[in-house]
Amino acid sequence: MPDHGQFYWNELLTRDVAAAKAFYTDVLGWDTEDMPMPNGTYTIVKNANGPAAGIMDLAATMAPDRPSHWFAYIAVDDVDAAAAKTEKAGGKVLAPAFDVPGVGRICVVEDPTGAPVGIMTAAAQE
Repeated sequence: MPDHGQFYWNELLTRDVAAAKAFYTDVLGWDTEDMPMPNGTYTIVKNANGPAAGIMDLAATMAPDRPSHWFAYIAVDDVDAAAAKTEKAGGKVLAPAFDVPGVGRICVVEDPTGAPVGIMTAAAQE
């Protein structure tokens, strides 16, 4: 399990997954593995240390009109508790907490400066 407050996962959200995969494979030597999902395909990016990030088509997200961008997730011990603290701390909950089987519980928040970030409690690994 990652430590509370540690950056844990990053995703590239893009309209051209194939071009992104080709770019990062060529420039950084990353390997990719496609995973079928209910709303499309999720690409796991791997480096020598194992899974490093994900790539996802923007059309399958909550903000399909945004430009391509990297999105970060920060580990928290209890995603629901952190989400409850968000508005009291001057932020906003953009997407209520939801479960991703085998991955964990995720919530998308916005800090008081307007920067969005994901917070997540990772699923227990077997």
